Amino acid sequence: MISVDATPFPFPLSPGHTALVVIDMQRDFVEPGGFGESLGNDVTRLQAIIPTVGRLIALFRERGWPVIHTREGHRPDLGDCPPAKRGRGNPTLRIGDHGPMGRVLIHGEPGHGIVDELAPIDGEIVIDKPGKGAFYATSLGDELARLGATHLVVAGVTTEVCVQTTMREANDRGFDCLLIEDATESYFPEFKAAALKMITAQGAIVGWTAPLSALETAVAGRAAA
Repeated sequence: MISVDATPFPFPLSPGHTALVVIDMQRDFVEPGGFGESLGNDVTRLQAIIPTVGRLIALFRERGWPVIHTREGHRPDLGDCPPAKRGRGNPTLRIGDHGPMGRVLIHGEPGHGIVDELAPIDGEIVIDKPGKGAFYATSLGDELARLGATHLVVAGVTTEVCVQTTMREANDRGFDCLLIEDATESYFPEFKAAALKMITAQGAIVGWTAPLSALETAVAGRAAA
């Protein structure tokens, strides 16, 4: 086991049973012209974490630990997109509409893809999810069982929506989860701060959080031992 200096107390990382889950680092959420910006959000906040997420992915790849990417999106016929989801709010673009990066959040469209800097490589698992949580209506649970994973390191966007939802789903399924604080972000800084507190409250009721530097230090210490 590797002990990672985390909040609210050290996270026990099991190297042979740990997977990285990178949530929804997609062009539609992160880049100008995508769905996130159409909702009136400042996407530069999400763009700022790309280098840190890249370092985290590289850490796992260097050690041969599993990396899993998720993408939120829907079939072209929108058969898996509830009307309540598509019709919510007053965005300039709705899911399925044609935008600067193709149809918004539709499988196979440019905006649905993961940003180039964090693109999956051969052998890495990509989970397409129709909802906020990565376990709902996907094969993620089966993939983690196949890998023998019991511990998850989590990154991605947005902290209070898809990231926290996935962590709660994972917690209900018995996984220990560590969220990397500087590898996750929200369009709203106060929402990220609140989500981190909710995750770690009451003795890690949902999971743990730590900066990437704490994970890197712990892993380097084990390698040197």
